[in-house]
Amino acid sequence: MQKNEPFIINRLKSVGYAFKGMLILVRTESSIKIQVFIAIVVTIAGFVFDISRTEWIIQIAMIGLVMSIEGINTAIEYLADFVHPQHNEKIGLIKDVAAGAVFIASIVAVVIAGIIYLPKFL
Repeated sequence: MQKNEPFIINRLKSVGYAFKGMLILVRTESSIKIQVFIAIVVTIAGFVFDISRTEWIIQIAMIGLVMSIEGINTAIEYLADFVHPQHNEKIGLIKDVAAGAVFIASIVAVVIAGIIYLPKFL
């Protein structure tokens, strides 16, 4: 960060870096590609089944949560591989725990999707 840059310019650059990171994540990570596909499917389902405003809020929040945690997991994996490129038991544990966090969020998202959509099918 340059100290002579105006605040707004600095913030715009930060948004640009964040957007670049999001694009890298979507372009390079197969797990995010799958999650984007699922997000599109449940969004279409939301319109088809005319879900409530509250259901939309919860659905969008869960999509954002799962994708955000996946992004953090990916960053942890990149960092761990950079710090210790060879196989290491402790690095493996760190990566497994980060992946476990994504798994927990995904399970919760599936349960919530079931709560929203199963009654509409029955």
